[in-house]
Amino acid sequence: MRAKPFNERRIGAHFSWNHALNKQEHLEVAQTLDNVRVILSNTSHPGNIGAAARAMKTMGLSRLYLINPRHFPDVQATAMAASADDVLAKAVVCSSLEEALQGVVFVVGMSARVRDISQEVLAPREAMPLVAQQTQHPVALLFGAETSGLTNDELARCQLMVRIPVNPEYTSLNLASAVQLIAYELRLAAGQGECGAPEIVPASAEHVEGYFKQLEETLTEIEFLHGQHSTKLMHKLRRLYARARLELEEVNILRGILTLTTQYHGKLKRDLKNVQSD
Repeated sequence: MRAKPFNERRIGAHFSWNHALNKQEHLEVAQTLDNVRVILSNTSHPGNIGAAARAMKTMGLSRLYLINPRHFPDVQATAMAASADDVLAKAVVCSSLEEALQGVVFVVGMSARVRDISQEVLAPREAMPLVAQQTQHPVALLFGAETSGLTNDELARCQLMVRIPVNPEYTSLNLASAVQLIAYELRLAAGQGECGAPEIVPASAEHVEGYFKQLEETLTEIEFLHGQHSTKLMHKLRRLYARARLELEEVNILRGILTLTTQYHGKLKRDLKNVQSD
């Protein structure tokens, strides 16, 4: 008798994969990030602007503001942006910090230099949850020029200062890399840290016990289990599967394999018997 194929539809009745975030939650996070402005002040190299745009887009940020960029628009910016040229196309070029901050309720300045200033200084992982709490309204992440960073006047406009904890013996961090790191931490803080992993449906105790019962019967039938060591071997198999923390789908797949194994073994026995009788 021909064995029936394993019925995957039967498995599907017991569980469902969730390969994406809930659409409503994803929309809410996107709207939250849409209120975040990345402001680059007096950027000298257009390639850094393009690379920053690319860093932004990978983390779901799209609002780029440029204060007196030396060269923009520029082919180098477009080249470094890769497929984030839409972020560049929507970039707002401003002549002053006041113009870039219009309507903003919370300003966070990025600086690697130590100054005698009154703002609270936090690491990105500490600061970004505070930023995420303010994103019902426009907020700004303010980055200074590549060589000098933010001026004291610019830092004076910030409610919070962020320093990236880098190697003290080599503190040179590329502008786009700083944007990438800050944007990543903000994305996590905004609740967009899921990687789209499938929903795990663990197998219940009765499903696992059903599998072990069938496993023992099958191994006995094919004469893998026999004699006084059978119980000890089954205990070892139980420990092996316990470490795997079986899911319901996995139990069903394993039981399907056992079913086919039993059917195929029965066929071999019948074929052998027919050959011997001839």
